[in-house]
Amino acid sequence: MTPALVVRADAGVALGLGHVMRCLALAQALADAGGGGALFVMAGAPAAFVARAGTVTELGERPGTAADAAQTASLARGAGATWVVVDGYHFDGGYQRALVDAGMQVLAFDDHGHAGRYAAQIVLNQNLGAGEEPYADREPYTRLLLGSRYVLLRREFRAFEPDGRPVPARARRVLVTLGGSDPDNVSARVLAALAEVPGPLEVQVLIGGANPHRDALERAAAAVGHPVTLVVDVRDVPARMAWADLAVAAPGGSAWELARVGTPQISIVLADNQRPAGAALAAAGLAEVLGWHAHVGEDAIAAAVAELAQDAPRRAELATRGRELIDGRGAERVLAAMGL
Repeated sequence: MTPALVVRADAGVALGLGHVMRCLALAQALADAGGGGALFVMAGAPAAFVARAGTVTELGERPGTAADAAQTASLARGAGATWVVVDGYHFDGGYQRALVDAGMQVLAFDDHGHAGRYAAQIVLNQNLGAGEEPYADREPYTRLLLGSRYVLLRREFRAFEPDGRPVPARARRVLVTLGGSDPDNVSARVLAALAEVPGPLEVQVLIGGANPHRDALERAAAAVGHPVTLVVDVRDVPARMAWADLAVAAPGGSAWELARVGTPQISIVLADNQRPAGAALAAAGLAEVLGWHAHVGEDAIAAAVAELAQDAPRRAELATRGRELIDGRGAERVLAAMGL
């Protein structure tokens, strides 16, 4: 299948998988609509992601440089792609300009105005409460796609139909999903906290493909006292989320997935770029947000889980608000804006 777009994004333990996974969601939606494939250009790609993405080319230049932009544009021309999608905080306004000057149509993901000057044809900020202010310095032709109407969900979430499942009087099934890498191993702290929550509980922990802490998590799981299942690089994520009565997650891509499924969530901020999203989730009443991970101890996590587990009306409210906010059509809207 001839690529209709080239994706330039990176992943790893420090970067996590969020940038590439939302690009994958866009690529899947394009393929499902019969619009062609996608070529991913990456500076180091975790094997777990390569297995999902299909066509991945290794970047031969230092990420974010003019040489990187030149190689990406050359690959796009060679593939006959009409669009280049860039997602990462090391792609600034100069990088966008280099691609546009090379004849590319560019869609740039952005979360907080990191690029300064915007030359892309489309800037996409899918975060709750996103506004125009960070993008005042942009070209006259640049179109802004802002807010949760444009949340990109992978194929399995677009196909998922929330069923309005009953809310148990007491939550017993807990899902822990803290991103593709969880570099500070906050998952282990959550497991230690769950050991202090009165049972019965059943726990599942989703371990991302770039997580380096699997051995430590196995030891932490054995010490919990409740049944714990560790699942590495899981593919049936919607079913796992639907299984859970509540989840402990981060305010990244998983927050939108949980909202789509209707799973009440307790949120812990793991990275600086998640701080605005965490604040927005709290303000909108979409999650119980505990704050920055370094300031959230085991006692606070245990108390939050125990309280939400007992509060069925609050869990029902969180589930309803999430399903109302995320309708699964964000990728469709983005592709329409791109003319694909």
